Amino acid sequence: MANEEDDPVIQEIDVYLAKSLAEKLYLFQYPVRPASMTYDDIPHLSAKIKPKQQKVELEMAIDTLNPNYCRSKGEQIALNVDGACADETSTYSSKLMDKQTFCSSQTTSNTARYAAALYRQGELHLTPLHGILQLRPSFSYLDKADAKHREREAANEAGDSSQDEAEEDVKQITVRFSRPESEQARQRRVQSYEFLQKKHAEEPWVHLHYSGVKDSRSEHERQYLLCQGSSGVENTELVKSPSEYLMMLMPPSLEEEKDKPVAPSNVLSMAQLRTLPLADQIKVLMKNVKVMPFANLMSLLGPSVDSVAVLRGIQKVAMLVQGNWVVKSDILYPKDSSSPHSGMPAEVLCRGRDFVMWKFTQSRWVVRKEVAAVTKLCAEDVKDFLEHMAVVRINKGWEFLLPYDLEFIKKHPDVVQRQHMLWSGIQAKLEKVYNLVKETMPKKPDGQSGPAGLVSGEQRVQTAKTKAQQNHAFLERELQRRKEQMRAATVLPSVQIKEEPLSEDEADGEELEAEEEEPMDTTPSSCLSTKLANGLPAGRAVGGDSLNGHPIPGCASNPVTQELKAFVEATFQRQFVLTLSELKRLFNLHLAGLPPGHTLFSGISDRMLQDTVLAAGCKQILVPFPPQTAASPDEQKVFALWESGDMSDQHRQVLLEIFSKNYRVRRNMIQSRLTQECGEELSKQEVDKVLKDCCVSYGGMWYLKGTVQS
Repeated sequence: MANEEDDPVIQEIDVYLAKSLAEKLYLFQYPVRPASMTYDDIPHLSAKIKPKQQKVELEMAIDTLNPNYCRSKGEQIALNVDGACADETSTYSSKLMDKQTFCSSQTTSNTARYAAALYRQGELHLTPLHGILQLRPSFSYLDKADAKHREREAANEAGDSSQDEAEEDVKQITVRFSRPESEQARQRRVQSYEFLQKKHAEEPWVHLHYSGVKDSRSEHERQYLLCQGSSGVENTELVKSPSEYLMMLMPPSLEEEKDKPVAPSNVLSMAQLRTLPLADQIKVLMKNVKVMPFANLMSLLGPSVDSVAVLRGIQKVAMLVQGNWVVKSDILYPKDSSSPHSGMPAEVLCRGRDFVMWKFTQSRWVVRKEVAAVTKLCAEDVKDFLEHMAVVRINKGWEFLLPYDLEFIKKHPDVVQRQHMLWSGIQAKLEKVYNLVKETMPKKPDGQSGPAGLVSGEQRVQTAKTKAQQNHAFLERELQRRKEQMRAATVLPSVQIKEEPLSEDEADGEELEAEEEEPMDTTPSSCLSTKLANGLPAGRAVGGDSLNGHPIPGCASNPVTQELKAFVEATFQRQFVLTLSELKRLFNLHLAGLPPGHTLFSGISDRMLQDTVLAAGCKQILVPFPPQTAASPDEQKVFALWESGDMSDQHRQVLLEIFSKNYRVRRNMIQSRLTQECGEELSKQEVDKVLKDCCVSYGGMWYLKGTVQS
């Protein structure tokens, strides 16, 4: 209260916001001049502006009669610029430097905080500034003088040789045709500095007329700086709540804004997504995800969205494949675009991708070589098509990414029928373009009542049960024979193996997998050993080197097992953490380098590969992936070498236990946990070594290798 009494309010001034010149008012900052001189005292010869670039050029006369003006220097500059002869193109027609050019540059890109104020009759009128330009002297005449000097030197060197005109020699001309420009090359060219400079130079100059301070036109324009309405309708921007006014007085600092992580350019947050229309939301989601079940799409759009409207919108941007929605080819490859690999136009790419999608409506599996042979596209383009909607399996081909959505097929038969009609039209077009023989096309299964290529869930289950009943006796005999072999090969009598009969549901499940062209895994994990891996026995005792034609992993006498185990151990010694997907990729590369007829070409299943990894002293890390992760099932299986025999084993084990409870971790948490568990302060080099062995950094956070989805 004492401070308020010492600083009383002397006067209250009403503030008005004028908008008449809000988008047209610029502030020009001239060079330093004497306070007694105004720019009305200097005659303006010309003024011009480029509105889009906010660039201004002014020409002002120089007082050549001023005693401070050096006349000899002015004549020398004019002579260097224009030469001895004066014509219409001369910069200085009076053969004297009698004018100067000022060019503008923007002082700041954010002019929202600045305004021009006019105080009149106890009222303060504010007009926002559209731009602030600094006018600085331009020395372009020096460039013109240098050009004249180079021309004179070139003429002197040529001498009189130009007078002796001789017949020019005939020269061979090589004609070259440029390749069609790809979409990526066009984007790089448009964003280049030379292209932007050319676009700026193409903008025409708009000539301006200068009016003095006391001119009648200036007096008329100055009236627009006053608020036209006295009712306060125009001043709603000045009515702010206390919190908004406080935010305007104390905006967040730049340091706080820099601390916020910057999302990649191709990432759209859910908050931004919800601001788009429903059709655009569906298009953006499908373009990024490419393959999605309808239930997942509804969960992303929110519970308040009408499913009928979503069904109507999804059919415009996606096609139904095995009960799931796959984005249309023309969405990924728009018109006038081309392949970054081969340069093929978008029409050819869309036709090839439609063929791959159609193949998946007929079967769970597709072979890349067959697709390339039919479409005549390069291997990279075909691989891109398959990676959009499938996952590669060792020695099998490409399997569709998602399981068959029986629930959607049963719930929406009208949509299924409409999609079947669309696929029939696409099939007819593909047969005509690729000259496909109809006899080789997949036929409609007997007894199928639904559309071709789309088998209902009830029919699949019924077919599986029928086959299971037919083969039940054979499965029982096979199971009994396996049990007898395991008992006969048991080395330790004290080890008891729990035997459980195969239930009817399990038999049905096995036959359902067989219907989907996935072979039953009948191989045991490994030979009996007292060593534990992940808390489980490393294998079971079986007799012989093979079982049902498959090699048994873990037996030392089996050459396939020895080769596979040697590959796994060597791989994990180089890379301590691997996902199953990455391990299979490395194994395929290893197979590509082996000679024909090698033992590893006998066929290695996913189960056999995993069992070998566990038997090699590795553990599976159950990383808690986020609910909406884009990682495939193989990418969510993470294996790590538990003991390598070096000094960092303990540190890596602590790190792996951290990631068994957290999907991503900060570095300070890792360092504090290592210090707590190891009982000593680790150096930066030791922590860096452990992180380099097992983790990758992305966005300031640390992830296990292969788990981060960019």
